[in-house]
Amino acid sequence: MKNLKQFAIVLLFSIVAEALAVLIPLPIPAAIYGIILMLIALGTGLLKLEVMSSATKFLIAIMPLLFIAPAVNILKSWDLIAPHLVPICIITVVS
Repeated sequence: MKNLKQFAIVLLFSIVAEALAVLIPLPIPAAIYGIILMLIALGTGLLKLEVMSSATKFLIAIMPLLFIAPAVNILKSWDLIAPHLVPICIITVVS
């Protein structure tokens, strides 16, 4: 039950972040709004770090699984990416 509450909190922050991304006419992804909201909540003490510890440990543990779908999409788009591979690598290293 504790994990469900923690995931509900993460989902709530995600929903509010998506709403902000729609309402605020800036080219900022909703994930950035969510990170900022979570930082504000943790910094002000509105949300305690201990409250989120179990869910965050679980999400970090499964993080490699979350990269499978983007990796497959890169492989599917390889014909489009291959001609631009050197500039992409340079931009990635510089940034």
